[in-house]
Amino acid sequence: MTDFSAATQLAIDEVRQQVSDLHQELTRYGLVVWTGGNVSGRVPGEDLFVIKPSGVSYDELTPKSMILCTLDGEVVPGTPGAERPPSSDTAAHAYVYRNMPDVGGVVHTHSTYAVAWAARGEEIPCVITAMADEFGGPIPVGPFAIIGDDSIGRGIVSTLTGHRSRAVLMKGHGPFTIGSSAKDAVKAAVMVEDVARTVHIAAQSGPLTPLPQEAIDKLFARYQNVYGQSDDDRFADTASTSQEDTNHG
Repeated sequence: MTDFSAATQLAIDEVRQQVSDLHQELTRYGLVVWTGGNVSGRVPGEDLFVIKPSGVSYDELTPKSMILCTLDGEVVPGTPGAERPPSSDTAAHAYVYRNMPDVGGVVHTHSTYAVAWAARGEEIPCVITAMADEFGGPIPVGPFAIIGDDSIGRGIVSTLTGHRSRAVLMKGHGPFTIGSSAKDAVKAAVMVEDVARTVHIAAQSGPLTPLPQEAIDKLFARYQNVYGQSDDDRFADTASTSQEDTNHG
């Protein structure tokens, strides 16, 4: 059995509970089917994260069934859940945590409309204020990558580094979201499906017109720093509201 300090063990237990509970939000909002999709959460102050086991039904998930991993994606032996294989996306999550130290949570879903945009390899244009508020511009498309190693993680990091969006549509696969916490990343997953559906429906009636960049910048700054700001749910760095984000229009 791996020995952790009392403080570290408490932090691990808290993340186990959070990640277990948050998987129920994926089913609540209809973002996954069967055993697909996953949530992970970084253990604060440690080179560890917690992730869903592979192939386990959502209604069977418990805090003890969550799997503790190192940032190399290796299961920590002798810990609860270690007898099961972790999610097939574990290497991708681990790569994100290693390369994006501000990320505290990663989520992958198979939500219908976001996957449809990913299948087309098409970014979701920023044509509604909800997108400007939450994502600060369009939701980008990442490269096609095969499941099982860190290729998806590399695509997530290369696409989202320096980008306002907390969501990426991996081409031919589906959405991945990041956040300051697992809860924040789940919120982004819920929101990306909501806007993917709305913009898809709008596109059926004619050409889409993106919002002006100046309006996007103002909406994003207001939502991130005033209206939408909360201590544990915000991921965006306030510095990202500056002119250095002009490549996101």
